Amino acid sequence: MAVKISTIEVLILSLALLSFGHGCYGQLRLGFYSQNCQNVENIVSKVVGEAFIKDSSIAPAMIRLYFHDCFSNGCDASLLLDGSNSEKKASPNLSVRGYEVIDDIKSAVEKECDRVVSCADIIALATRDLVTLASGGKTRYEIPTGRLDGKISSALLVDLPSPKMTVAETAAKFDQRKLSLTDMVLLLGGHTIGVTHCSFIMDRLYNFQNTQKPDPSMDPKLVEELSGKCPKGSSTDGIINLDQNATSSNTMDVSFYKEIKVSRGVLHIDQKLANDDLTRKMVTDIANGNDFLVRFGQAMVNLGSVRVISKPKDGEIRRSCRSTCNNPLCV
Repeated sequence: MAVKISTIEVLILSLALLSFGHGCYGQLRLGFYSQNCQNVENIVSKVVGEAFIKDSSIAPAMIRLYFHDCFSNGCDASLLLDGSNSEKKASPNLSVRGYEVIDDIKSAVEKECDRVVSCADIIALATRDLVTLASGGKTRYEIPTGRLDGKISSALLVDLPSPKMTVAETAAKFDQRKLSLTDMVLLLGGHTIGVTHCSFIMDRLYNFQNTQKPDPSMDPKLVEELSGKCPKGSSTDGIINLDQNATSSNTMDVSFYKEIKVSRGVLHIDQKLANDDLTRKMVTDIANGNDFLVRFGQAMVNLGSVRVISKPKDGEIRRSCRSTCNNPLCV
């Protein structure tokens, strides 16, 4: 049965989540900087708001950065480190962006709170604020802080799910991070404002599983539409929205799930969510309900708790998010 709750009930649930003002999430907690950097969230919000006004596509970009950082080796900002063989150099991360916004936030925070706030926490806070902005202010989840920054970043350690994986294979990767099947379905809902390149779907359009035909699970009309945007043999790798509802592709909402329910998923894994026995009912409930934004926020909090570093001997507070700190005063 689809989840149906009133707007008032959604508000009550949202307030309930917010009420954990001093709650704990493992080693993390809400209000971690309340004593030593009280204004940090306002600083982050200001810089993020200015960036969003200039380019609203920074919202899906930052969600992707947050996911790629947390999912590979934990939420430790290791993705931000420069280096000839850092995580940035791994193939799945070559198109990740948003680093300059993090740099701007870090610079602003350091002016007020010298070597107090970690880059890992800045990513989490910035992503939360961008989700709020992309939703048109309809949601705001509370994100616990207290992460330290990692000291190791290696392209060889990057481990992300492929969009060509099955639902079961993808779920197994999430389970390894102690993220549930529900977390997986909700986090993939971030694709409601995401984009991809034509190269990731050419097989679905022209040669699915070496059949020389389109993927039969894709709506034929969508095949036709995307073939026009991603022509065979093109020398350019075009960009297409993952939410094919043109009126909603830049808004954080439930539209993505409604689209995949009618076979208009762009990525293989997105469409599989709506078709696979493991996740079909979840997708239906989310698509027909009105609590996606609240549930997405909780899934983002859960993602932000993956393999965090909280012990000073294992992590640090960086001066610059792009390099580790070799000076003991940084910690």
